[in-house]
Amino acid sequence: MRLSLLLTAFLLASCSIQAPVSHPETNLPADYKESGIWKHARPLAHVPRGEWWSIFHDRELDSLIRRVNVSNQSLRSAVANAEQAAALVKAAKLAFLPTLDADASAIRSSGSSSGTTTSRVRNQQSIGASLSWEIDLWGRLLHLARATTADAEAAAADVESLKLSLQAQTAQTYFSLRAVDAQRDLLETQIGSYQKSLDLTRNRYAQGVASRGDVAQAETQLASTQASAVDLKLQRATLEHALAVLVGVPPSALSLPERTLARRTPGVSPGAPSQLLERRPDIAAAERRVAAANERIGAARAAFFPSLTLDAEGGWRGTSGLLAAPTRFWSLGPTLAAPLFDRGQRLAEKARADAAYDGTVADYRQTVLTAMQETEDALAGLRLLAQQADAQDRAVRAARESERIALNQYKAGTVSYLNVAVVQAAALNAERASIELQAHRLNAAVALVKALGGGW
Repeated sequence: MRLSLLLTAFLLASCSIQAPVSHPETNLPADYKESGIWKHARPLAHVPRGEWWSIFHDRELDSLIRRVNVSNQSLRSAVANAEQAAALVKAAKLAFLPTLDADASAIRSSGSSSGTTTSRVRNQQSIGASLSWEIDLWGRLLHLARATTADAEAAAADVESLKLSLQAQTAQTYFSLRAVDAQRDLLETQIGSYQKSLDLTRNRYAQGVASRGDVAQAETQLASTQASAVDLKLQRATLEHALAVLVGVPPSALSLPERTLARRTPGVSPGAPSQLLERRPDIAAAERRVAAANERIGAARAAFFPSLTLDAEGGWRGTSGLLAAPTRFWSLGPTLAAPLFDRGQRLAEKARADAAYDGTVADYRQTVLTAMQETEDALAGLRLLAQQADAQDRAVRAARESERIALNQYKAGTVSYLNVAVVQAAALNAERASIELQAHRLNAAVALVKALGGGW
């Protein structure tokens, strides 16, 4: 009888109260809205998969992002969380194995017999072991193990998602810093030019050709440009400090030499919208959470059925000679426990599991929609910024030509210095806008790579 019960238990151990396996559907378009206008460019063949920042061909940027991958503290925290989730997976898998406990005791007591006042001292020792094994008849442990595994996979995807976000943030901060460097270089050149203009105006004023107002205008132009250069120093310091924190060092430990901004914006192929489901780690994490919630529904259903546990115990106990044959004891047998009345706790847990599943499905769909939006925004940004850059280049050329003409007219004495100051300010603003626009284009390229999920 006992053997047949054990055989039945082993046969039923493969049974499982299956959860309603359903993968959330998403209505993805066949192509991006912006892809009909955007010119696709193939990534360089020699760029390693995942090191997407290599397409910018900037060694300083390469070094910063590699340091982020190793030393960023937020990333280390996420890695630690993923390791905790992986440890829980091991614990869930070990739940299928029996547990073995050992115990030993030595008790000395005294007491009197009935009807007497004589006290007797008793010594009792025991040593033993107990084994307990839950037979997973309905798959409760199996569903919990699968849910824990999916949670660990989601945590690992979270690490990749955070890593990609930090890499993109580093690249965008770096390009903003280089844009400040380019503007500072431009302003230093303009300050030298304005100083010469001020010297020229003072000489003309000394000769009675220019007015005092022209001198004041030239002085104002020079001083305001110098003030703008100081403001750029503050912006650069702030950006450099942000990069230091991203690479995991104090701001005082990072110092980047000044360099110009890259003038080339690399092309990035967006591929098809369906590839987002494979590329983006945040979508992968959301899908794994759906799978985990689905498995927990199965575990909640299995909790309604009886649980079967195989228990065994053995050892020695007695008042003398623990190893003597009469003191040995043992027991072996199954225990079947069925829930009868639990005040609705299992029903509540099942309802909670169902609601949690619905919530993860909604989160998954929202993550996909957000990914589509970010990709479309980046594609539109790159396309429109390229058009804007062409127009801005024409504006810079026209402004510089206007500045040259106005300066010649001033030297000829046909216009006042106010005319020169106006066109020079317009030319400087046009060049600064061109630099900022190039930084926006580089940052938009980074945003597109991030929206697509990183490398190819």
